[in-house]
This record gives sequence, C-alpha cells and structure tokens, in this order.
Amino acid sequence: GTRSMLNTNFEKEELEGHRTLYIGVHVPLGRRSHRRHRHHGHRHRKRSKERDSTADDGRESPSHTDTPAQRVQFLLGTEDGDEEHIPHALFTELDEICLREGEDAEWKETARWLKFEEDVEDGGERWSKPYVATLSLHSLFELRSCIMNGTVMLDMRANSLEEIADMVLDQHEVSGSVGQDARKKIREALLKQHHHQNHKKLANRIPIVRSFADIGKKQSEPHSMDKNVNGFYHTPKYLPDNTPPKSASPRKTFFSGVAWPRCVCCVSCPSTPPSPSSSSRSHGHMAADTGFGVASTKLLLWFLSVSQIDLHFMKKIPPGAEASNVLVGELEFLDRPVVAFIRLAPAVLLNGLAEVPITTRFLFILLGPLGKGPQYHEIGRSIATLMTDEIFHDVAYKAKDRNDLVAGIDEFLDQVTVLPPGEWDPSIRIEPPKNVPSQEKRKIPPVPNGVTDLGESEEHGGHGGPELQRTGRIFGGLLLDIKRKAPHYLSDYTDAISLQCLASFLFLYCACMSPVITFGGLLGEATEGRVSAIESLFGASMTGIAYSLFAGQPLTILGSTGPVLVFEKILFKFCKEYGLSYLSLRACIGLWTAFFCLLLVATDASSLVCYITRFTEEAFAALICIIFIYEALEKLLHLGHHYPINKNNDLQKLTQYWCMCTEPRDPSNETLQYWEERNITSSQVNWTMLEVKECEMFHGDFVGTACSPHGPYIPDVLFWCVVLFFSTVFMSAFLKEFKTSRYFPTKVRGIISDFAVFITILTMVFVDYALGIPSPKLQVPNKFKPTRDDRGWLINPVGPNPWWTTIITFIPALLCTILIFMDQQITAVIINRKEHKLKKGCGYHLDLFVVGVMLGVCSVMGLPWFVAATVLSISHVNSLKLESECSAPGEQPKFLGIREQRFTGLMIFTLMGCSVFMTSMLKFIPMPVLYGVFLYMGASSLRGIQFFDRLRLFSMPAKHQPDFIYLRHVPLRKVHLFTIVQLSCLILLWVIKTSKAAIVFPMMVLALVFIRKLLDLMFTKRELSWLDDLMPEWKKKKLEDAQEEVQE
Repeated sequence: GTRSMLNTNFEKEELEGHRTLYIGVHVPLGRRSHRRHRHHGHRHRKRSKERDSTADDGRESPSHTDTPAQRVQFLLGTEDGDEEHIPHALFTELDEICLREGEDAEWKETARWLKFEEDVEDGGERWSKPYVATLSLHSLFELRSCIMNGTVMLDMRANSLEEIADMVLDQHEVSGSVGQDARKKIREALLKQHHHQNHKKLANRIPIVRSFADIGKKQSEPHSMDKNVNGFYHTPKYLPDNTPPKSASPRKTFFSGVAWPRCVCCVSCPSTPPSPSSSSRSHGHMAADTGFGVASTKLLLWFLSVSQIDLHFMKKIPPGAEASNVLVGELEFLDRPVVAFIRLAPAVLLNGLAEVPITTRFLFILLGPLGKGPQYHEIGRSIATLMTDEIFHDVAYKAKDRNDLVAGIDEFLDQVTVLPPGEWDPSIRIEPPKNVPSQEKRKIPPVPNGVTDLGESEEHGGHGGPELQRTGRIFGGLLLDIKRKAPHYLSDYTDAISLQCLASFLFLYCACMSPVITFGGLLGEATEGRVSAIESLFGASMTGIAYSLFAGQPLTILGSTGPVLVFEKILFKFCKEYGLSYLSLRACIGLWTAFFCLLLVATDASSLVCYITRFTEEAFAALICIIFIYEALEKLLHLGHHYPINKNNDLQKLTQYWCMCTEPRDPSNETLQYWEERNITSSQVNWTMLEVKECEMFHGDFVGTACSPHGPYIPDVLFWCVVLFFSTVFMSAFLKEFKTSRYFPTKVRGIISDFAVFITILTMVFVDYALGIPSPKLQVPNKFKPTRDDRGWLINPVGPNPWWTTIITFIPALLCTILIFMDQQITAVIINRKEHKLKKGCGYHLDLFVVGVMLGVCSVMGLPWFVAATVLSISHVNSLKLESECSAPGEQPKFLGIREQRFTGLMIFTLMGCSVFMTSMLKFIPMPVLYGVFLYMGASSLRGIQFFDRLRLFSMPAKHQPDFIYLRHVPLRKVHLFTIVQLSCLILLWVIKTSKAAIVFPMMVLALVFIRKLLDLMFTKRELSWLDDLMPEWKKKKLEDAQEEVQE
C-alpha cells in the first residue's frame, strides 16, 4: 500500500535554537545465539497488509488506550508460528554518502554495532574503541517521525539491492514525492559501491590474489567466456561440486558459525544480476574447460573475496546472525527527505552491502537535501542503537505494522535517562560496563500486586539438589551417583582437548609435588623413616589416579592434611612407648576407617552435607587458605636457619673474616655415640681441613667472625630466596590478570593467562640457573623402593601385635573417619557450588566411596592417607573456568562454567608417580618458587569469600562501605556480630590446628554446624537468610534491583 512520506523541513534557525539533550542508553543484555521457540508449523501464505485483530493464542489485541510498554509486551508474548519472525542476533552497519553533481561518490562505512558502537575515526584508518552509544533526544524524536510518516515495508520479498531500490522508489513515485528524474538518480545513488573500513586494512593481501586471477582470466578468454570478468557473479554453484575447498572443515568454514553459501561474496557486484540464460551459458563453458584457466580463476576470485573479510571480527559475530544496514546521506538534487524502513522476508545476502558476508534482514534508508548531514548521521545512529536494544530488536522482528514500531520506540524512550547538557560532555565516550542489567522485566507484564513475576528461574546457590536426598536403600545414593555420572564418562576425556587443560595440569603438578614431598619428609622424621617421601609420592600417585578415574567429582584434588600428620605422630609415639608395631597398628586403624567410610556411603550419610552452610564452609575454607599463606611465609623465614646472614657486617673488616671447623668443646652423648659407632676418636680427625658438610657430619663446631652457631654465613642465598619468592607471587598474579589487559590479541592474552603459573615457574628456574646462586632445590627420591629396608610394600595388619589390637583400633578409627568425612565433604561442597555452573552433576557418595577404598589400600601398603585438599581443589577449578569466546567488541566475556573433565587430575598424579625418574629435571626447581606458588594459591582462593568482605567493614565509615546486598536488609551491628562469631570460630580452629590438640580438629569442624544452629537464637531467619544463605551475592542483588525498578 501507499505510505505517506516524511515531510519535515527544518529551518536553520530552528536547528540552531534547539537545545540538544543527550541521553544515556540502557545497554542491551548480551544475546544468545539461538532462541527456542515453539512452532506451529511453517505456513506459506500471502501476508495481508492488515492483520487480524486477535492473536494466535486467543488473547485480545492491544487497544489504543494501552501504553507502549503494554503493546510491546503483548507483541513479544505472542507466538507467530513463522520462522521468518524468529529474532536473530544482529550486526548493524551505518553507511553514509554525499553526492554532488559531477562527483563520483561511494557509500562509506562510518560506524558499526554488534552490541556497542564503534566509529571510524576521523583519520579513517582505524576503528574506535567500543563504547556505550549516547544519543540526542532530538534525533530520537526525529527517528520516530521518520517511522510515523515515512515508508514502512514489512516482509518485503526481494533478492537483490536493485529490486529493493525499485520497490521502495515505486512507493515514493506513487505517492508523488519522487519524480522520474529524481527516481533515476536516487536509484543510482543507492546502487553505488560500498567501501568498508576493513578494505584498507586488508588491501595488502588483495593485489597478490588479483594478479593470479588475471592470469587465469587471460587463459580462459579463448573459451568464449564473458570478457566482463569483473561482472562475474560468484555463487556456490560455480565452485567445484558445489562445495568449498577441501582444506575447509565440513563443520566450520573460514567464518565461525556462518553457513557456507553465505560466505561467498562477489568480487564486483554488477549493476544488474546476470540472467539465467547467460548464467547457464557461462556455466556450460566452465564445465567444458579442462585447463588451468577457468577453474583456477573461479577459485582465486573466491579467495579474493575472502581476503577482503576481517576474519577476526567474524569470530565475534554469533552463529546465525543477520545484518541491519542503515544508509543515510545527502543528495544535491533532493528537496525533501526520502525515508524507508524495510524488513526482508526471508533475509537475503546482498553482496557487498555489509562489511561481513551475512544475510541482510533490515534496511533503513534516509536520503535528504544537502546541509543536514550531521542531522541524518544522528538519526542513523539512533536507529542503529535501537536495533541493538534487546526489546526493540525483538519488536522489529515481530512488528505487524507501523504502529508496533512506533510503540517500540516509545517504550525505548520510557527507559532512557536524560543527562543535562551543562553537566556532561557529550563527546566523552562511555566505557562498556562489566555487567549489564537484564531486560527481561521489560518483556513481562506486571502482576496485579505490582511486583514483577520473575518466575523461579533464579536458582539458589548451595547444595540442596537431588544428589543429597536420602534414598532409603542400601548404597542407593552411590548407585544414583554412578547412573548420573556414567553418561558423561566419555566426554570427561574428550572435553579435555584444550590448551587450558594442559596449562592447568602443568601448574597443579608443580603445586602438588612440593606439599606431597614435604609432607612425606615430615612424616619420615616423625616415624623414623617408616613412612617417608617415596611412600608419600607413591601413595599420592596411586590414590589420585584412582580418584580421577572413578570419582564423582574429578575436579577435586587429593592431598595430605595437617591433622593426619598430627595423628601419625601421636600414634607412632604411642606404639614406641608400648612396644607395638606402628605399621601394623596403623594398617588396622586404616582398615577400620575404610569400613566406616563405606558404612557412611551405604547409609547415604553424605546427605548430611546439606546442613553445612556458608558459615561453616567459609570458616573452613578461610582457615585452609590462611594456613597456606602462613606456612609459605614460615618456610621462607625458616630458610634463614639454613642460610644464616651476618646482620652486623662491617665492610671495613671483610679482610679479617674467617671461619673454620674445630673439635667440639663439650661433645654431646649423640656425638660420642656417633664416633663410637664409626670407631673414630676426635684426635684422628683433621678438623681444620674439613668442609662444611663433613664438619656437620662429625658434629664439629664452627669458629670465626664469619660463622654463626649453625654454620658459616652464606652470602646472598637468603635474600635471593626472598626475591624468588615474591617475584613468583607478583608475576603469577600479573600474568593471571593479563587476560584483561590491553596488550596483544585476545587469544594470546588468554594463553598467557592460562599458563601464568607455569610461565612464572619456568622464568624463575631459568633466572636462578643463570645467576648460579645456590638456592635450595626440590629434592625428589631417585629410587623406587621403601625408605627402610626392614619393611616391604605389603603390611600385615596383625604382625607382631596382640590379636586384640585389631578390635580395639576401631576407637581411633572413629576419629579418623570424622576427619576424612569432614575434610572430603566440605571441600566437595565448595567445588560443587551452583555458581560454578557445573553441568555434569556431582557425586558425594561416589567420592567418599573411592576415598574410603583407597584409604584401605594405602593402609595395607604402608602409604600415607590422602583426602580432598581444599586450596588445591579451588585452584584447579579456577584454572578451568570457561568464558564466552564469541563476544561483541567491548563486551566482557561471560562466565560459562567449568571445563569438567578427568584428564588434568589423571595426568597430575600419573606424572607425580613418574617423578622418581625425572629427578635430573626437577632438581633445578628452587623451593622458594614453590613457596611463592603456595602463597599465590592461598591468596587467590580467598577471593569471593564473604567473610573477608565483612571483615573489611570494621574499618570503613558507613558512607564508604560497598553496596553489599546484605547491608540493605540487616543492621550493621548485626552484620558485625555475625562476623565476630565467625571470626572467633576461625581463631579457635587455628589454635586447635596448630597445637598438640590438632587431633580433635575434625570434631571442632563438626561443632561449627551446631554453633551455626545456635545463631538462630541471636538472629532472625530473615537476617540469616541474607548473611548465611547460599544464594550467590550477585543473584540476590540482581533480583532485588529488578523488583525495585518495577515497583518504581
């Protein structure tokens, strides 16, 4: 039908007198690449210009009294049943032209939108940084007038830009707004060549390909090909066998997610499409040609078209995206604007129109007289920004007439924020925000009580899922865990095909090696070598491999714990005092503990984990993180005992410094026994000629101004260790955050961030080796055999001990069971938090089953016991975080979840078992570097713990406190009281863990659950729901903000 034309001629005085108000546009939420819609079948029917007054779902259509928001909500709530109206992601491009008589003009790309605006800078050589579009209120009202009074053509069927131009000009000619002469000139202007910004950037690749194309063109001329090769229209049928070159993957072409036929562009689009006859004629000649010319020409011209496409930018466009082209400009011969809004059905690939080879769905054309270029530019920016708005974008797809589009603009205007012109500089480009608000509330009508029904889509964090429901059957929970995990078992290995997994494996291998060897060394000192470093390596490797293969949550990393070491010390001392065999008694306790763990699995005792709330979880996690940090610093300071320094050094007396070994003045009983065992006397030893190690071996004394009681002063080593330690910490943190820096391409930054810790370790090892300072190195056993010759790899549970010890040992085994259960399940709760977005489910019962079985195996083999290590597991999860790759320029990558797989854990512990054969390489790793890794892991694991956020509130005035969601609902004094209780529990845990009473540490962790229950007497349920609820902070805040905005 005929559309009325825009007829608004603004005078210069009116424009100059108009006060421009800039508005901050609400940033649209990132779109998903695919939407799910219910289809009632694809209907092929002629679209009438007037739609039925009732919707397909039976609801009444909106009346004239409805607000724009209500009309939009009604429109978006209807099911069209037509695939052509299913919204897709949009790429919007703004092209401008200025045509004067006698000048050869072209359309030039000046801006583009995928989510945020990017402009071609004034120099014309580069794109600007993405920024939030700011629009003048006047341009939005002018755009509204354009839609109201201009030509609106919905569901146009056209196959080329020529057809679109003819149909638009037909409408204008019928209305009398465009004459014959003007029509011809407007058509010529619309069909002018489009020059895109990426053509300059990629121009250096074009001449090479074009030269080969010319060779092929010359060879093909004798075969009666059309001499106008520039007009050759390349479509998929001209490629051999209608397929791309063999080098392209069948699933993924040069352009990620774009179907193959849409990836082929013509080299130079003709003014008119070739006729079918000429096309078939040309095709016949091509088929007949068997030489180099035609086939090579087709292939090379295809590569020429590909060479003009910015492949890097193509990766940022979601699969299935469509184009929206905005064409604005000034034409000298026009005396009034020509406006048209067009929606194509179906979308069509208009070669050369858009910067990227995707189909075009929308076109907005605004051509007007000279002198109003900036005005047209702002209107073009307004429609382009509207097309990136999530709501108007959907309205544009589903609109049935002009009024729907106007309602969409009005609804958009209802949401914008006006900034006074005297208080803000409109030339300032607003940086894209890290988080954008959800626009769902704009789609959903308010319920009668005035509060938006956001549904139950927001999941609460925590661990209250079906995995922890009691089944009432023996091993019922275990069987359900196996059924839940079995379908994902193969994908647990295929999903590990990623550089990220390699980086995680290398990082955690280095991080796990040191504590395992250190724990083994301490255990060897406590048990006189009965269980030492080699047993610790073997036990960790065997248990870790079994856990990675069969556990329900393979992201958990097993390690040794402090309370286990304390238990081993107490047990060894008891056996020594009463003359019992330590390894046999330990085997009995381990077997009983394994039995109790299996009993807990059989009775679905893991379901009790649901009583572990944030209060207990954060206290335990914070304690382990603090212990990691404390022990890393303690080990660094302890190096001062082995590498003493002269604190009162007089540089003028350096020539007088000396140190020598002398006979001990008062030999101890241990020294005398040592001499007696080796049948030597002090007079037989030439003390002054002994080296440092020999002097220490013979228990000699160091004498001299360059000596300390522990040995000679060692220059540089301690200070070099401090440099290595802190360099490791800061370099690891810096490289881990490198992903968000502005240097290097995105992929390079991602790789550096993933390999941050491994790169740091390699760098520190190289620097340490280059300087040659004798810093302490990682010591790994170089022979695979038990530490003591009087024991083997299998231990008799009874051995020389009385038979009744096999029964009485169930008492200490109960304490061990509590320790294993609490350590394992609290760590599992932290790993399985819903904010980690794990998709393959968890397996509390299966985890405990594997740990229990392997604990029994290690007990019989005389190996240490291993259970879930909290900090190592958190570091493992953090190293496998997935973020969106296809993100619009300026958009922050979205957290997608964790790369759930078994490969990293399996490889960590496999390589750990092979470390005995790699001592020649591992001996170069300085221990201070590993201590630095411990400090980094402990500090990085503290992130996100609400307890530390609340601790900082004690030193902040109220006006400077962050906008935490719980501060909105809980009085500050109650927040402080809750923090004090939690801090008191943390201090008590610390005191117990670092004292001789560490054996009762698991009982104290269990007591935290009951202390949390007592808090019900001090706080209301509402207060505890904000302070201790497991719903993530950001979700609660997002829900409340949405509800407040709706109520306003």
